[in-house]
Amino acid sequence: MTELSPPPSPPLRILLVDDDPFMLSMLADMLEDLGQLNVRSESDARQALLALPQFRPDLLICDLSMPELDGIEFLQKAADRHFAGAVVLLSGMDASVRQAADTLARAHGLSLLGTLAKPATPAALRQLLGKIRGQV
Repeated sequence: MTELSPPPSPPLRILLVDDDPFMLSMLADMLEDLGQLNVRSESDARQALLALPQFRPDLLICDLSMPELDGIEFLQKAADRHFAGAVVLLSGMDASVRQAADTLARAHGLSLLGTLAKPATPAALRQLLGKIRGQV
């Protein structure tokens, strides 16, 4: 009699939101190198909000500084839509700004994994993926 191995877990769904196409491409490439992931990129925060219910990401990586709808407003709207996945804030701004955004995101009930300074590194992304894989 052979032992059945558990079915493989589905790839993590990750939604990247950043108005900079180069940053989106770089992040997507780094994530693809880290394993079986389903990565979707949105350069418009309004489009990303529309994508949330259909794509249902396990992880949302969001830039704080975007035109029209900045990262904080985006996260407030995601929380209003009962987004239940994990969140990583991404910003080239000062660490104190990232910390304030972290506090606000938690106050809105979001599950914040952490904040990353731009440009993110593969090692930092790998560490965050390790955290989320422990939760999913």
